[in-house]
Amino acid sequence: MADPNPFIEMPMQPTLKKPGQLTNEQVKQFFDEGFLIVEDFFSQEQLQSCRNDIEAMVDDLAKKLYAAGKIQDLHEECGLFERLTELDKEFPGAAILLFKSQKMSKSFQNIWSDEKMLNVAEQILGPDVAGHPVWNLRPKIPKNDIVIVPWHQDAAYFDTESYDHMIFTAWIPFLDTDAKNGGMQMARYGHRTGRVGRHTCSPGDTWYVLLDEEEMKNNLGVDLEKDIVTCKVPYGGMLLFQNMIPHRSLSNTSNNVRWSCDLRWQSPNEKWGFYDLQEGILFRSSKQPDLTPDWQKYLSVDRKVEWQKRYCKEQATVDDFDTRVSGPWFARWDIVHHNRHTESFKYDRK
Repeated sequence: MADPNPFIEMPMQPTLKKPGQLTNEQVKQFFDEGFLIVEDFFSQEQLQSCRNDIEAMVDDLAKKLYAAGKIQDLHEECGLFERLTELDKEFPGAAILLFKSQKMSKSFQNIWSDEKMLNVAEQILGPDVAGHPVWNLRPKIPKNDIVIVPWHQDAAYFDTESYDHMIFTAWIPFLDTDAKNGGMQMARYGHRTGRVGRHTCSPGDTWYVLLDEEEMKNNLGVDLEKDIVTCKVPYGGMLLFQNMIPHRSLSNTSNNVRWSCDLRWQSPNEKWGFYDLQEGILFRSSKQPDLTPDWQKYLSVDRKVEWQKRYCKEQATVDDFDTRVSGPWFARWDIVHHNRHTESFKYDRK
């Protein structure tokens, strides 16, 4: 008998009813289509705590830029959804610096390990649940091509050890999101083959990988006319999706920064699949019912610092205001467009 396909076959569902659990129909939709929008999941208090921490990160960045003479105005009169845009106008790449320097504050830890969230994770993964080492806070400033993320599968950023198991993401916006302010698009059913399509690097002035639509159509079975879904995700909700489903984010044509975070979970019994840069964090174990997550161990490693040490050509010249981003995925895919990000990468195809 062939092994079950972890991307389309539901695991046995918990018999005990727990807070936050998805309905059976929702779980089926997640495995059938590869993604699911869940509304009214997080409390206002949880999300406001995250918003407060984001504001603090932006304030820290503004003060650092100001102290170094990179900007002339702290823009303290601007709110959460405007300030980073103004900083980026004075110092192009301020949004990239925020992306590179982000730290997981207590509010984000609380959402990642939230009881309701882990109850959902059990429905998708089974009773053993760990946080995957890759998480991101994403500031999509208005009308800026650098923050438009093209079609890709998340698996394309991981190493091949991740290809045989489910890693799922909760994409959580900090305002209502739609096509106008840079919302997400999913290529429904594109996960069902369990294959990773051929990607290339790196469009425009970005560090992203790109999955061509013809590749999606020919090798992943995506119907480009019928399967592309634009996701409206309201504040308080989340978008769940799999590591194999093609997706992208759109241009932000609004006047506000579209803040979101993406958090990931997988079974701790599978390999992390992230180039041995960092391990994940165990949240639930069927063998340890009273488990307490080891945050100290997890937070002792910063994957972005680690990959810069390992992969950046010019370590000695990299400073706090370097707006280049590189990563190990550059060694995995053909580079068809060179730019400052790819050129900063030290190739090591071990």
